Amino acid sequence: MREPGFSAVLIGFLVLALAFGIIERLLPANRAQKILRPGFATDLIYWFTTPFLTRTVTQIGVIIALIPLFTLLGRPLTKESILAGYGIVSDWPLGMQAFAMIVIGDFVGYWMHRAFHAGRAWRVHAVHHSSEQLDWLAAVRVHPLNELGNRVAQTVVLLGIGFSPLAVAAYQPFLTLYAIFLHANVRADFGPLCYLIATPAFHRWHHTSQAEGRDRNFAGLLPFWDWLFGTFYLPHGRRAERFGVEGAPLPHGWWGQLLYPFRKCPAVDQRLSGTIEEIS
Repeated sequence: MREPGFSAVLIGFLVLALAFGIIERLLPANRAQKILRPGFATDLIYWFTTPFLTRTVTQIGVIIALIPLFTLLGRPLTKESILAGYGIVSDWPLGMQAFAMIVIGDFVGYWMHRAFHAGRAWRVHAVHHSSEQLDWLAAVRVHPLNELGNRVAQTVVLLGIGFSPLAVAAYQPFLTLYAIFLHANVRADFGPLCYLIATPAFHRWHHTSQAEGRDRNFAGLLPFWDWLFGTFYLPHGRRAERFGVEGAPLPHGWWGQLLYPFRKCPAVDQRLSGTIEEIS
């Protein structure tokens, strides 16, 4: 698949900025929040570096991870072998494969997300949580190591089972766009459907710095996983109001955030003690 060039990234930004600019103005979760809010410039840098820096790091990591997997499976690590899939699932219709991949991928993503909320991994994921005001652009504030961990885990599991990535290729733009939508400054909660599919209201509780919602709502698409494993939190008639990382302020700039996981920060370790254990 051809990598997007700068022009494509710029056009994508302008289209989404226009679309979400209208949506967030019509249905704001926080009416007082401005478009040029604190952190806007940093997230703008993420938008134009992630498609190149993060994707390159991720692709290298995935290839390295697939070498032992395909060696164990006795398969050649070639483009044709990867796209073809193998075993029983490779004979399923692409639609069935896509559905199964989304469900399994979200399950893996749920547990990877929880893992990033514990131990030293939190230092990496804290970068994503450092946004004190959420909107669609805040979705791209993701450390390359965070993206690397998620992609490697999901890729190894799905290709190890035998799925063809072609099955989900058509759905990938939707999944990416939906992740951006979850961070948008909109008050959509989907009514009863909020228990079937993640909503901005659901995900804003995940990002809250309020103790009641901290370390909850890890699913990226299917809240069922949070309900099943006891991390679902969506109080009726109330919205998360505060965001960011309490007790451990992160650097505001892009470069400082990239280096942050490698710096000693006792406040981060103190914030972590017992969080995952308490909800397990």
